Amino acid sequence: MTHHTITNSMTVDVEDYFQVSAFEKIIPRSEWDNISARVEKNTERVLDMFDEAGVKGTFFMLGWVAERYPGLVKRIVADGHELASHGYSHIRVVHQKPPAFFDDIVRTKKLLEDMSGQEVRGYRAASYSIGAKNLWALDELKEAGYVYSSSIYPIKHDLYGMPEAPRFSFRPRGEDGILEVPVTTVEVLNKKLPCGGGGYFRLYPYVVSRMAIRRVNQHDGQSSVFYFHPWEIDPGQPRQKGISAKTRFRHYLNLGRMEKRLKRLLRDFQWDRMDKVFLE
Repeated sequence: MTHHTITNSMTVDVEDYFQVSAFEKIIPRSEWDNISARVEKNTERVLDMFDEAGVKGTFFMLGWVAERYPGLVKRIVADGHELASHGYSHIRVVHQKPPAFFDDIVRTKKLLEDMSGQEVRGYRAASYSIGAKNLWALDELKEAGYVYSSSIYPIKHDLYGMPEAPRFSFRPRGEDGILEVPVTTVEVLNKKLPCGGGGYFRLYPYVVSRMAIRRVNQHDGQSSVFYFHPWEIDPGQPRQKGISAKTRFRHYLNLGRMEKRLKRLLRDFQWDRMDKVFLE
């Protein structure tokens, strides 16, 4: 059993509260520019938190957000974080045909590179929407010049997931294909349970998440990939009407506790950017 400290990957999906897939039916994209945005302020707070903890991470940014907040792009890069692509406007890959998907990922990569002056190597699909039925998307990513993807969630979920996928980084399209780095799951009684952030991190007590990540580090000897969104530290965000009880529960649960939990998480483990952990 090795006891040297394993470095994990801290990732942020930079999108605003009204851009989440759960709201796509009630908030049309055509309305986005008319809604008062909170993503800039929330992401600044995340950057301050990382700064305080001495943590570097990877920011998967929507092209739509980058275009409107160039100062945010500059600060992410100036602070030493990795800038990566989250696509242009949070369209799930399951709703795209290959040519449209290719245009989207090329456009966003170029936009982020032109704004930051840095190569963009990573991509994360909106709502982990790459799975068994659309693995062609990984070929398009490679063609577009991306080096890795973090878009497959190896769990069963009503909105996404590819439960049969490996838990740790792999090349789904063979040795020449792009590297896929899944969000972390922990294996308990032969079942994969999510422990890489998002709503689950807000749902379980903090000690459960800490135990799970520790298990991945010590028992599996692997780096964890953790993710969250800037809106998750914003309990003051406007409440949406006309959403299901399930969506309401998932989106608003424990927003007021998130920041404190994150600060503990940043302290309790060693963190770095995706490219540093998985490509070097």
